[in-house]
Amino acid sequence: MSGGNATAVRSALTRALRGVHWYLKELTGEARWDDYLRHCAEHGHEPMSRREFERRRADEAERNPVSRCC
Repeated sequence: MSGGNATAVRSALTRALRGVHWYLKELTGEARWDDYLRHCAEHGHEPMSRREFERRRADEAERNPVSRCC
């Protein structure tokens, strides 16, 4: 494989892995934690602990169940 092809393959693989990483973070809810931390930083708020954040998310999901087919 020539240098240009190897670089193109590596670049495509990197993009694909970043896409998979993004998808998994969205699927698992990890992205919501990142969004929350970003929001706190932008507004100068002290963030709650990760445990408290997840507890509140779970409580909210219990109070407002959403039925999804997919």
